[in-house]
Amino acid sequence: MKPRLSVYLEAELLDRLEAYAERRGVSKSMIAEAAVASFLSPDAAERQEAALVRRLDRLNRHADRLERDVGIGIEMLALFVRFWLTATPALPEAAQAAARAKGRERYGAFVESLGRRLATGRAFSRELSFDLPASSGENSTTP
Repeated sequence: MKPRLSVYLEAELLDRLEAYAERRGVSKSMIAEAAVASFLSPDAAERQEAALVRRLDRLNRHADRLERDVGIGIEMLALFVRFWLTATPALPEAAQAAARAKGRERYGAFVESLGRRLATGRAFSRELSFDLPASSGENSTTP
């Protein structure tokens, strides 16, 4: 004969226990005993730790990808700004109003194009090849 143990449960938890026992056709005591045994077994702690480690590894890989993608974005923007500043001459005062208007128009087209690209789900960073070895003249495309 097994020793008796009285346990107090929240009403909702007790309802769930009773429904589970009825569905499985086993006693509430058997389910409670199995749950306590599982909770106290060393395997449970090891399984929880392994699950936690897998989750942390997945989060770490995700953070690494984010860091890489942000780095690509920063480098791409810096390269563009450097190229643009080097290649674009200053405009005379008389042409600046027309250039600003054209710039707003071109920016609108850019934002619209970006929106279409984002809607497709394709990411530029996934189109880049990370397998190519860096050439000795790495900045040969920059002025």
